[in-house]
Amino acid sequence: MKVGTRHYRTIWLAEDGRTVRIIDQTRLPHDFVLADLTTMDQAATAIADMWVRGAPLIGATAGYGMALQMAEDPSDAGLARGHAVLLATRPTAVNLRWALDDMRRLLAPLPPSDRTAAAYARAAEICDEDVEINRRIGTHGLALIEAIAARKPGPVNILTHCNAGWLATVDWGTATAPIYLAAAKGIPLHVWVDETRPRNQGAHLTAWEMDSHAIPHHLIVDNAGGHLMQHGQVDMVIVGTDRTTAQGDVCNKIGTYLKALAAHDNGVPFYVALPSPTIDWTVRDGVAEIPIEERSADEVSFVQGKLADGTRTRLRISPEGTPAANPAFDVTPARLVTGLITERGIAPASAQGLAALFPDLAP
Repeated sequence: MKVGTRHYRTIWLAEDGRTVRIIDQTRLPHDFVLADLTTMDQAATAIADMWVRGAPLIGATAGYGMALQMAEDPSDAGLARGHAVLLATRPTAVNLRWALDDMRRLLAPLPPSDRTAAAYARAAEICDEDVEINRRIGTHGLALIEAIAARKPGPVNILTHCNAGWLATVDWGTATAPIYLAAAKGIPLHVWVDETRPRNQGAHLTAWEMDSHAIPHHLIVDNAGGHLMQHGQVDMVIVGTDRTTAQGDVCNKIGTYLKALAAHDNGVPFYVALPSPTIDWTVRDGVAEIPIEERSADEVSFVQGKLADGTRTRLRISPEGTPAANPAFDVTPARLVTGLITERGIAPASAQGLAALFPDLAP
């Protein structure tokens, strides 16, 4: 996607062919800042502290993190340490484990002298594969938007939660890929952007993406979605996912479950954009089995923003003596999901639906 007149991915190699360059998403939307990762430990920090976020991008960063580790220490001990440190950064998004296991399977049989080049090559492939997966998700999701546009006057109103945009992937995004393709075809669109407390990824990131691409949108508080659905102002919901079970349960940013309940009650289609590396075939019951990351209470108790004079600041919004809980994700049961938009087509949110599209992956 473009920032100004220049095309960017969210992660790429610098000119030296070794340094990994990322967009520091903690500085958006007010500052566009690039950061360089030169060690595996820096890649781990970037994931844990959410300089990068979104399941696909976390996986891509982990892949390059393993490459940085091999450049520093390609021994068996170095390989084991890289896998362990990166795996511990965030527990919920399954792409992290998928990418690390993929890298370990490739690198373990190789002699240490061959591991660095192989790791960098595979990390680049993971990035390219992610871009193509998201482009294909976009083409399948576009058909849904076109069908709505054909039967109603005015713009297609789409509600999305958190950021499943190009900033959450290597390029295109998952939930936003159909939106970008529809906009390119000239289909009238309007996007309702949930602010997505507590870290405000909707307000900071999705709104920035929509504004950068001149797509009509409004920022709304998280609790406004149900009201808009009651009044016929939402034609469809598209969200992303950090982990999807073999049964079709979807784990996504906290608050997604409430949007799905409101959509179900109001007859609004609720779609999940699902890249296949995000399917965890080992999990059946999402509510019972998916580990939910509990992040710092400070993310709830404080907000960051920009003052009128341009100063970036961080403000406490709760009493100092009030503790805060901060579960980062929730699970939407498959029964509330209209369909899963994958790179191979749109699947029913069920074990049978996923297995039919991915017979080569399903156990």
